[in-house]
Amino acid sequence: MNFWMQLRSRGRLILAITLPLAALATPLRLTAQNLVTNTAFGSDSTSGTNVQSNPAIVSTGTANLELVKTGDRSSAEPGDTVVYRLIFANRGNAAATLESIQDDLPQGLNLQQDSLRAILQAGSGTTEETFGAVQTLGTRGFNAAFANPVSIPPGGVLDVVYAAEVTPDAIRGSGRNIALGLLSNGTSTNSDTHRLRIRPGIASNCGTLLGRVFVDDNMDGFQQPGEIGVPYAVIFLDDGNRITTDEEGLYSVNCLRPGRRVGTLDYTSVPGYQITPDPNFIERDSVSRWVNMAPGATRRMNFGLQPLAEIEPIQEPEPAPIPVPEPEPIPIPEPEPEPEPEQPAPVPALF
Repeated sequence: MNFWMQLRSRGRLILAITLPLAALATPLRLTAQNLVTNTAFGSDSTSGTNVQSNPAIVSTGTANLELVKTGDRSSAEPGDTVVYRLIFANRGNAAATLESIQDDLPQGLNLQQDSLRAILQAGSGTTEETFGAVQTLGTRGFNAAFANPVSIPPGGVLDVVYAAEVTPDAIRGSGRNIALGLLSNGTSTNSDTHRLRIRPGIASNCGTLLGRVFVDDNMDGFQQPGEIGVPYAVIFLDDGNRITTDEEGLYSVNCLRPGRRVGTLDYTSVPGYQITPDPNFIERDSVSRWVNMAPGATRRMNFGLQPLAEIEPIQEPEPAPIPVPEPEPIPIPEPEPEPEPEQPAPVPALF
């Protein structure tokens, strides 16, 4: 028994559309391809001749193509090459036809067209898909069309990879780009974003600070071979950075602005130690050090320490005594000569 609809007109033409009766009694069961076939016929009421149309095939499945974009690194600097990957996965129950991919690359990144590759994974087999024309969009974007539209079956995955070169102009950009896929029915997939952190690299005028906090065995203020480092010592920089040394007492800071940089050792992080005193340079007795950081230069800032029990106070040399001139001896006056005794006057002779 068939279900049919009837329409009368002036020409007494009857149009009927037939459907399986089971469709009225139970939910519609789809085939493995999710297809339903319908037919139509017309009849003349006078002659009773029926004219049947060609079968109309309707797909009841829905394609659901999802895009995920990734990169082979989270940060890069001018001169590097970044490899991007687009994964188109069909999560629906009908095939999806992808015609092209579109990407708006970050500022300063140039597409390497020869790197475009696409692999279709359907079931247990893989097929390489080829690209045709690559159209430039704006200043950085591109649209890469497939030589033949790619039909991605349910459960299939299309893997697209391409490379981009990082130029010095990337420093002024955000490193953010958006990709999507364009389908044959005029719609597009979801868009996905990747964010790349751009490091200045050799194009920067920033400097690098290296250093070590070590046990100064010979107490000369300089690091010598064999002098061990002090782990987990804390150093504060003038710009607010807080650095902790590693197990070997080493530390480093990248991208410091040019100028005079000052580092201060936190005494609370090195209990039992004290800066090695130096009688020749007053600044080395301080817990602070300074370096003059030139653009793009590398500078070293070390801190020599000694255990408190091993530090002996520096004895200041006693000043030499000032010679005091002895007073000249007072000359002893010569004794006055004793007066000669007076001779008695001669007695005149009486005769």
